[in-house]
Amino acid sequence: MLLECVEQETGPAPAWTVLWLHGLGADGHDFAPIVPELVRPRWPALRFVFPHAPVRPVTINGGMRMRAWYDITGMDFASRADAAGVEESIVQVEALLAREVERGTPPSRLLLAGFSQGGAIALATGLRRREPLAGLVALSTYLPGGVAAASARDPNAVAQPVFFAHGDSDPVIPVQYGQASAQMLERVGFDVAWHRYPMAHQVCAEEIADLGAWLDRRLVD
Repeated sequence: MLLECVEQETGPAPAWTVLWLHGLGADGHDFAPIVPELVRPRWPALRFVFPHAPVRPVTINGGMRMRAWYDITGMDFASRADAAGVEESIVQVEALLAREVERGTPPSRLLLAGFSQGGAIALATGLRRREPLAGLVALSTYLPGGVAAASARDPNAVAQPVFFAHGDSDPVIPVQYGQASAQMLERVGFDVAWHRYPMAHQVCAEEIADLGAWLDRRLVD
């Protein structure tokens, strides 16, 4: 079954879709308010799709059940992501991408974005893509599986440009892990736009403006 989603369309008959994955403990409503701040007048009509992650126990939070794309088993970034949960979420995200294709939006007009845990799944999904998407957006996140995941990317996946942004004072995912992930992606052939901001585990106005400029180059001929 497809995940439940919050949807917003910026105009009739949207020609593009942005699939946006929330962070741990949030839900699909979390980033919906960003749409009017992000969208620019000259862009084509967009459909924003914000899915709700499944509810599952999260080990690092004492087993509390919450919306999560995978279980977090510890603080070691090399092994903290539950591999089975990551795989399950990749399948669920691919199902949502396939639905957008059925709605008439080809992969070349699909963008996959995510914050924190959602960004990790966006990257993990993007690395597997045999048919590239229009781009990947990774906010305050890291690549699950690290070097091994980057090295195992599909050869066609590197055609996807990546917007990667992080806060200098992030206490949840320290910036060095985000930067190391961005560098891994660059080493295996991705075009990565890396940005750092004076913030914690959040988004800021400057970041939204930079993301808007990056999207502008992809959405407008």
